[in-house]
Amino acid sequence: MNEIICPNCKKAFQVDEAGFANILKQVRDTQFEVEIQTRLSLAEKDKEAAILLAEAKVTNTLQEKLSKKDQELADWKARSDKAELEKQISVADAVKKIEKERDELANNLKNKELEKKLLESSLQEKFNADLRSKDEIIKLKDEEIALRKDMKLKLSTKMIGETLEQHCENEFNKLRATAFPKAYFEKDNDSKSGSKGDFIYRETDENGTDIISIMFEMKNEGDETATKKKNEDFFKELDKDRSEKKCEYAVLVSLLEAESELYNSGIIDVSHKHPKMYVVRPQFFIPIITLLRNAAMKSMQYKAELAQMRNENIDITNFEESINVFKEGFAKNYEMASRKFKTAIEEIDKTIDHLQKTKEALLSSVNNLRLANSKADDLTIKKLTRGNPTMIAKFDDLKKESEE
Repeated sequence: MNEIICPNCKKAFQVDEAGFANILKQVRDTQFEVEIQTRLSLAEKDKEAAILLAEAKVTNTLQEKLSKKDQELADWKARSDKAELEKQISVADAVKKIEKERDELANNLKNKELEKKLLESSLQEKFNADLRSKDEIIKLKDEEIALRKDMKLKLSTKMIGETLEQHCENEFNKLRATAFPKAYFEKDNDSKSGSKGDFIYRETDENGTDIISIMFEMKNEGDETATKKKNEDFFKELDKDRSEKKCEYAVLVSLLEAESELYNSGIIDVSHKHPKMYVVRPQFFIPIITLLRNAAMKSMQYKAELAQMRNENIDITNFEESINVFKEGFAKNYEMASRKFKTAIEEIDKTIDHLQKTKEALLSSVNNLRLANSKADDLTIKKLTRGNPTMIAKFDDLKKESEE
């Protein structure tokens, strides 16, 4: 038997081993209940702190990532706006350059047309002047014919021929220094081929390029000559001399067939018989040189202008090719930027999806903590002693004692 003293009434009473064990058990159960409540309270506080900390971490993480993505989007938009602005500026500059070159070409074309009109006007005025002087030339021709007829009566055949050559040479030398400063005009003394002309006229530019070359033959005969010669009798030999001496033109200065209306009418083109051949009277000796020379100079000018126009066309082609290369490069860069933008958007979507999954996992964890808390709240002494008659009896006795 064990003796127990009541703490309230100080009365001693005896209990057996079984009763003493039950009392000890009651005391232990009460302490256990207190400890359980204390631990559940601490667990509740820890749970709430953990939830708050987890929520704070998730919120901070989400805000940091969203802020980073917002900054990345802002940076990309700024770069995109800058690229768009640079594209617009580049296109505007290219358009301005094209318009400027177009205006320059238009101005050049207008200038060319103006030059053409001025040239046509100048040529027309020159033609009119030549036409006005035609009557004077006819008069001079008539006077020259009369003079030559008079000379033929006084000179022998040989002297007449020499005088015609001397006349032409003197006429040329009068104008050599002013009208033909760079020209070559000398007698043809080369008879290696068996024949030779009377005079050769040549002119080159500053680069040594041939401008024009003429083989001249002078023919005359006296009235007393038994056999009359015709101009056509000398065409073949003159053409041969022109070819062998590498001259472009052949000119027969002739007093033959003095009564011929054809040859007395002016400069006669006989290219239908031999290429680039003319027959003139002595008064047309200088004019034929001038006409052929001016035609050659104009031809060289046209050739130079044609070459310049071709070069300008090449420059325009190169410019268009440069514009096309720029367009292709710009389109390529724009396509690459679009692809990178699409990739960035996909990465942002992936990050958002990952964050959503993390959020769902955290919410699931919070739900599990809530269930654990509910289970802890439902844990009571009554539930712990359910189905245990001994514990029920002990707690009932304690309750009765407390009521007494």
